[in-house]
Amino acid sequence: MELIDRHLRPRIDEALDAFRVVVLHGARQCGKTTLARLVTEQRGGTYVSLDDDAAREAALADPITFLADRRRPLAVDEIQLGGDRVVRAVKQLVDADPAPGRFLLTGSTNFLTVPAISESLAGRVRILRLCPLSERELSGGPPPDIGRWFEGPAGPAPLEPLGRDEYLRRLCRGGYPEAVRLDPAMRRDWFESYMETVIQRDLAALADIRKVAALPRLLRWTATLGGGEINVSAASRRLGIDRATVLSYLEWLHAVFLIIRVPAWSRNLTARAARWPKIYLTDSGLAADLIGADPDGLAAPVHPAAGPLIETFSINEIARQVTASPDRIDLYHYRDHRGHEVDLILERPDGTIAAVEVKATRSPTSAQLGHVRWLRDRIDRAAPGLFKAGILLHTGNQAVTVGDRLHMRPIQTLWQPDG
Repeated sequence: MELIDRHLRPRIDEALDAFRVVVLHGARQCGKTTLARLVTEQRGGTYVSLDDDAAREAALADPITFLADRRRPLAVDEIQLGGDRVVRAVKQLVDADPAPGRFLLTGSTNFLTVPAISESLAGRVRILRLCPLSERELSGGPPPDIGRWFEGPAGPAPLEPLGRDEYLRRLCRGGYPEAVRLDPAMRRDWFESYMETVIQRDLAALADIRKVAALPRLLRWTATLGGGEINVSAASRRLGIDRATVLSYLEWLHAVFLIIRVPAWSRNLTARAARWPKIYLTDSGLAADLIGADPDGLAAPVHPAAGPLIETFSINEIARQVTASPDRIDLYHYRDHRGHEVDLILERPDGTIAAVEVKATRSPTSAQLGHVRWLRDRIDRAAPGLFKAGILLHTGNQAVTVGDRLHMRPIQTLWQPDG
C-alpha cells in the first residue's frame, strides 16, 4: 500500500517546533509508528521502539543513558511499556535542557490514563491523537477545513455520486491502514486477530480484567447501538456483570481507543456533565465485523444494523477530521426529556454551533431535520447568532438548502474536495 499523507502531520511538526515533548497516541495499528518514523527521519532524529525486548530492558535498566545523547527528536514508540521510570527520565532530561522538539513519544494507550505512569509532563508536552485513516485521507483530499460546517456545506451535488452499496463497502472496510489493503475475507481474520491482541495484551497489561470474555460482548453490544446513549443497567443485565464493572470496562476500552465518547451538549455546563455520553466504536469496519455484518447483508432494505453503522461511519469521519484540524472544535450530542435528539453538535470556543443529523436513507426529506430546526429556533430565541448551520447527511444525491441555515448533503461531501 502506498504511503498516505496524514493530515495530522503539520500539527506534529508545529508541536515539535514549540514543545519539548510531543505525545502521539491512538489506537494500535492506526499508523503511529509509520508517522513517527517518517517525522523523525525527515527531521534527522532517532527512532526506538519499546516493543523491542532488548530496547525495553535497556530503557528500564538505565533510562537516562538510554534516552540521552541521541539525535533529536528522539521518537520512543509505545512509551507506555516504559512506565513511570522512563517518563520521569524524559522529564529530567527536558528540564535540564528545555529546547523544543526533544522527544516524540507514541502510545497505543491514552497517555493520561496509564496506571503505571503518574508523571503527566504537564507544561512540557503537547498531546495529539492519531485516528485510523479518514475517507478524506484515503481519497487524497486536502487537510480538512472544518470551519465550513459553520457556514453551511459549500459544495454542489457530487459529480460522481456514491451509491448506497459503496457507502456500505467503505464502512465495512474501515480505516485501519493494514486492514484497508486486504480483501474482505482476510480483513475478517485481521479484525479477529486485532481484537485478541488488544484485549489479551494491551488491556491485560493495564488492568485487572477478571472477565475477559465479557469485553468482546460489551464491544459487540456497543456496536449495535450505533451511537446510542449507553444504558449501563441494560448492559449489566445483558452481560451478567455488575454496573461498576461495566463502567470500569468502558473506561478501559476508551483508554485503548476502541471506543469514542460524545458527551451530551447543553448551555448549562452542569447539565452537560451530568448526562450520559453516546458511544461509538472507533472504527466502523471493526463495528461491522463484531456484529457479523457485510456489505451484501447490510444492503437489505430492513437490515437493523445499516442505520447505526452508517451513523458510526459518518461520525467517525467527522471526528477524524476534527482531530486533524487546527481549529478548536468540540463534539457533543443533544437529547432532552421531551424526545428532541440531534446526532452531533460541533461547537467552537466562541459558542457558535453546527448541528448534524445522519440518516441511511437515499430519499431524505426536510422533515428529518425537524429536531435540528427545533434546536435552531430555541437557540435563536436564547442567544441569536450562535446557531450557524444544520446539516442532514444521507446516502442519496440531493445537495439542497431546505430552510434558514438548514441543508441536506450526501455523506461523501465530508471528503470530496469541494464539499
